[in-house]
Amino acid sequence: MPTGILCNVASVVAGGFVGSIIGEKLSDQLKQTMTTVFGVCAMAMGISTIPGMRNMPAVIFAVILGTLTGILLDIDGRIRSGTGKALKKIGLSVGENEKLMVTAMVLFCASGTGIYGSLTSGMTGDHSILIAKSILDFFTAMIFACQLKKSTMLIGIPQLIIMMTLFLLAKVIVPMTNDPMIADFKACGGVVLLATGLTIMKVKDIPVADMIPAMVLAMPLSGFWMNVIAPLI
Repeated sequence: MPTGILCNVASVVAGGFVGSIIGEKLSDQLKQTMTTVFGVCAMAMGISTIPGMRNMPAVIFAVILGTLTGILLDIDGRIRSGTGKALKKIGLSVGENEKLMVTAMVLFCASGTGIYGSLTSGMTGDHSILIAKSILDFFTAMIFACQLKKSTMLIGIPQLIIMMTLFLLAKVIVPMTNDPMIADFKACGGVVLLATGLTIMKVKDIPVADMIPAMVLAMPLSGFWMNVIAPLI
C-alpha cells in the first residue's frame, strides 16, 4: 500500500485548497516572508543530502551534463507551455505565474526527497521519508496557492503518476544499485533542491526543470565512476 505517496499527494491538494481560500486574507508581507522561509527549507532539505555524496566528480558531471541536456531539450519551456495549455483547457490560468507553477511542479514532483522516498517506500515499505515531506509540502502548497490559486491542487496529478511509477518500479531499480549510487543520487537531488530554493526566494531565476535529467544520470554515472574510472586512478 503506497501510504506515503497518498499522504504526500493529499497534503499538496489540501494545502492548495486551503491556500486558495485564505490567500487573499494573508498580508503580502506574510506571503513574502513565508515564501522565503519555504525556500530556505527546500535548501535545507537539499543541503542535508549532499554530505552523504560518495563520488563527487560523478555527481558534478551528472549535474552539468543533465542540465545541458535539459536546456537543449528545453524541458523548462515545454513544461511551462504544456502547463499553460492544460490549465486553459479546464478554464484556469496562472498568467504571469507560469514560472512559479513550473517551480512548484519540480519541487513537489521531482525533488530528490520525493523520488528517493518513493523508491524506498516501494522497496522496503518505509513511508517515513514521504510522510515527513508531506508536512512541509502542505504548508508550501498553501503559500504557492496564495498566488496560483486552485491550480496548485492540480500538481497532485503528475505527482501521483510520477511517484506511483517509481513505487512500482522500485523492486526493479533498487536491486541494480548500491549504497554509494543511492547516496550520489540523493546528493544530486540535493543540488536540484538548492536551485529550487534559490528560485523560490527569487535570489536567482534558475530553470530548475532543465536540471531534471541530472537525476536520471546520477546513478548510472556514479556506477560508471566506481567501476571504470576510479580503478584507473
